[in-house]
Amino acid sequence: MDHDSADISGEQIPVEPPRPVPAGPVIVSVCISCKAADTGTIVGPDMFDAVKAALGDGAAVMVRPVQCLSVCKRSATVAVTSPDGYTFLFGDLQTDSGSAALASFVKSYQKSDYGLVPWRERAEVLRKGMVARVPPMRWSPEDGRAPK
Repeated sequence: MDHDSADISGEQIPVEPPRPVPAGPVIVSVCISCKAADTGTIVGPDMFDAVKAALGDGAAVMVRPVQCLSVCKRSATVAVTSPDGYTFLFGDLQTDSGSAALASFVKSYQKSDYGLVPWRERAEVLRKGMVARVPPMRWSPEDGRAPK
């Protein structure tokens, strides 16, 4: 029997192969050098602490501080990625609402094909704060479209 089909009562019914969910840990990089645009106060360390508290740190999720994500006009900035998933870059995040939104986003990311979280599953602060969505390095279709 073909592994790509199921046999029910003698009929061959195609079975869709499993879709790739991100392998390895989800890596959440938090800019710790971000400064508030209005006051110049460094807000990155507080965002890092809030994200780390909201997500924890273990085998499935790694939260790490980074010196700069070069999105200085949109602090606080956070990137979410995995070895074979999309990379999402968010800016203009507030400590409390941003860390809670990221915790929800990471759960959806872990379950989504290539980490491509549907727009409707993203919190409003992440929709407004979207800076970039970068395709996985290992995946590059000829037509450039996202996987279905």
